[in-house]
Amino acid sequence: MNHVLAFLLDEHISPVVADRLNASRTEIPVTSLQAWHGGAFLGVDDSLLLRTAFEERRTLVTYDKRTLWPLLQDWAEQGMHHAGVVFVSRSCCPPSNIGGLVRALTSLWDSQSERDWTDRAVYL
Repeated sequence: MNHVLAFLLDEHISPVVADRLNASRTEIPVTSLQAWHGGAFLGVDDSLLLRTAFEERRTLVTYDKRTLWPLLQDWAEQGMHHAGVVFVSRSCCPPSNIGGLVRALTSLWDSQSERDWTDRAVYL
């Protein structure tokens, strides 16, 4: 399944990031987990979140390498697919640096949006 980049910001990323991206670059599809499905996926198991994001072709943006990276490895071994994950480094863009994260995601989208994001994992 081929899909282009559409961001889903995890619950540890301020929804202000999505608001600023939506305001400045309307062509970049982005939503926060707080707004996605009315917040129904806040606090759910990572597997359920990734499965649903895959069905809707949403690439998860997260700081959570500790739990998600092993899950992605397990899924790869089982032949399961995801819609991509962007791991954000706290040293690159700490959660308090909203503008920096907006710029980093904009740059990523500008350079990578037309690529197939199925099963990709990248680091910012």
